Amino acid sequence: MIAKGKSYEFLENIRGEKRGGATARVVEVLRNAIVMHAFEPGAPLDKARLCERLGVSRFPVSEALARLQDQGLVDIQPQRGTTVSLIRISDVRENMFLRKALETEAVRALAATMDQETATELKANLAAQRKAVVGGDKQGFHRLDLAFHDILLTELGFPRVRAVVESARLALDRVRFLLASPLRRAQTVAEHERIVAALEQRDGAEAARTMGAHLDQVMKELMSFARREPELFTDWQD
Repeated sequence: MIAKGKSYEFLENIRGEKRGGATARVVEVLRNAIVMHAFEPGAPLDKARLCERLGVSRFPVSEALARLQDQGLVDIQPQRGTTVSLIRISDVRENMFLRKALETEAVRALAATMDQETATELKANLAAQRKAVVGGDKQGFHRLDLAFHDILLTELGFPRVRAVVESARLALDRVRFLLASPLRRAQTVAEHERIVAALEQRDGAEAARTMGAHLDQVMKELMSFARREPELFTDWQD
């Protein structure tokens, strides 16, 4: 099933992109379409139509699809074509485990060292999140949510930790966007506010607890969603 129609008109045409960057741009365009559920789990991907719409040759499209397969976002089967991967709950669990282990310890450490500049940056991000919630800006809120966590990890100052969390986060983007109802977005802002409040109070234990509860809520809501729409998942068992 394709949410936006078989013409793929919703995809950005990148004709004229420099040769060396064409594959990366195709990856970006298709990944965003999958994460934002313009292509739903299980949707077939027609390579010829993708080439036509994107304005590129078959090579960058084939390379991009191979990279997206490595990221667990598409399935490529010889003689049967390419489809958007169903969501694997086992992968979500593993990546959320990584995020929780690292991000709870990140805020625990940050509580003792966070400066006023970072606190101000976080509060500005929260204000923008609240505005996105009121305005119903789902995509804008998604970007601000990612930025909130990135501010924390950047301030921590451990590049390898940030890289591992980024990798896990990339694998979770599709789920986070899927669950981003208006209520969940409002709840996310409240959870982020509690994290910042704990950091400002220099309470590392509370910051870690609130971050853990925030990330746990994603898994709880995912399991509830999977019960309602099991056809989107490849390893769902009630």
